[in-house]
Amino acid sequence: MTSPSEEPAWKQRAVERSLRSAKLRAEERVQRFLDAAQAIITEKGTTDFTVQEVVDRSRQSLRSFYLQFDGKHELLLALFEDALARTAEQLHAAAGGQTDPMDKLQVTVELLFELCRPDPAAQRPLFTDFAPQLLVSHPAQVKVAHAPMLALFTELMELAVAAGELSAEINARRAAAMVMQTVMFTAQSAGATDEETQHPISAAEVWRFCAYGFART
Repeated sequence: MTSPSEEPAWKQRAVERSLRSAKLRAEERVQRFLDAAQAIITEKGTTDFTVQEVVDRSRQSLRSFYLQFDGKHELLLALFEDALARTAEQLHAAAGGQTDPMDKLQVTVELLFELCRPDPAAQRPLFTDFAPQLLVSHPAQVKVAHAPMLALFTELMELAVAAGELSAEINARRAAAMVMQTVMFTAQSAGATDEETQHPISAAEVWRFCAYGFART
């Protein structure tokens, strides 16, 4: 029997529907702000824009913006996290096309390298401008943003260990972090000198280095 202090079931259902509806509306507003900001970044080729520009483009109010975001930094962070989540999905799909654990790791490493390599024809200010600043000013936020990719690489490392293709003593998560950082940094700094411009480091080279290192065995 329902006690007098408990709300009737119909009222609980009504509140739950109301909360779901409010959540959906909030998600729609957030997505409109994100889409507006991304459109502006694409047009300008830079993250140098104002919150008011985003508000005007989204056809929403400034009050609504600040109900969803603390400011421009949080908006850019959301775009950055979203881009990395999509990258993780792309890598996951590539790995899924392979059966051997080391093949899964190889295609993932090589694809990540290609995705991170600077492309003069593609303007990606979130990664060329915002990300380096974020790494210095908010390293914890960078770590959170890369969590989906780190989880994927850790899973692939664990699969390779279980298959006996990597040492059982390896710490999969730490190794995954080192591989990710090596691949991304090498890709982003490729072509720094004339020698490297004429003979750029390839995805295959990066894979060989990550998989086999440089010491004689």
